[in-house]
Amino acid sequence: MKFLVTGGAGFIGSNFLHYMVRKYPEDYFVCVDSLTYAGNYDNIVTLETYDNFKFVYGDIRNADEINSLFLREKFDVVVNFAAETHVDTSIKNPNAFLETNVLGTVNLLNSVKKMETIYKVKRFHQVSTDEVYGDLPLDRTDLSFDENSPLHPSSPYSASKTSADLFVLAYARTYKIPVTISRCSNNYGAYQFPEKLIPLTILRALNNEKIPIYGNGKNVRDWIHVKDHNIGVDMIIRHGKNGEVYNLGGNSEKENIEVVKSILKILNKSEDLIEYVSDRKGHDLRYSMNYNKAKMMLGWEPKIDFKAGLKETINWYLNNKKWLENLENRKSDINV
Repeated sequence: MKFLVTGGAGFIGSNFLHYMVRKYPEDYFVCVDSLTYAGNYDNIVTLETYDNFKFVYGDIRNADEINSLFLREKFDVVVNFAAETHVDTSIKNPNAFLETNVLGTVNLLNSVKKMETIYKVKRFHQVSTDEVYGDLPLDRTDLSFDENSPLHPSSPYSASKTSADLFVLAYARTYKIPVTISRCSNNYGAYQFPEKLIPLTILRALNNEKIPIYGNGKNVRDWIHVKDHNIGVDMIIRHGKNGEVYNLGGNSEKENIEVVKSILKILNKSEDLIEYVSDRKGHDLRYSMNYNKAKMMLGWEPKIDFKAGLKETINWYLNNKKWLENLENRKSDINV
């Protein structure tokens, strides 16, 4: 099969490609990325040595460009990782999230639809987020999101991902496009741009810089290792049922402050580096994912223990100084 992987130079997309290109040498993978601040060619450069991988500089916001790519390559599977993802940035500039996350997704769907007279795409997979469900109370640990939970986004980011999901499902019903959607909890692992909590904390701790924590740090996130997530995406693409949504959770709910303190302990750094700052606008309290559907229908469940995965992630950043140096040379302002 020939795969189009959009946003493949980003954090989760690049990890997906490293996993898939090696696991399926009989398949062919075309990575499309516009290399914005979080899309980093260094994340995928080593894949250029594989015969079943190709990088194409492209932007899903450009419909003509995407149509031409589909005509030229005739993809069997589309996996859409391309997205603006940082909540704080979405609060400052919502339009960018509308353009990439919603209009970009629609451009991809339109290309799939237009190709039907020439060839048929076998699967369009949309990579979504638990944030489409909104949040849960901190004092109701008995509650979790399942695939039937109401969509109740809190930020411009999650609203844009919710809109994209609904367009995907609408195209499935109206145009009979074979689609699946995965909604995952917070990812961590190698190649993550240091605007997100874990890599930001690692880098600031290594530099003995203050680590900002929103509010009282008691907000809870469910953490999933990026490899567990991508194994789930692979299983959904190959064995999932058309038109279905699958939650992928990490079974590792942690307070933000707990995660930060764990990183400081591993790095033997003082908790004095922690700095509490004004809370984020509309800050979600707690995420919790019920992934029983994926477990029952696909046999998927997370395998990587958070403590072990966190140590592995920290070691990756410690052992990839060149990657960090290159990032420092190209990044602009990074805010939590």
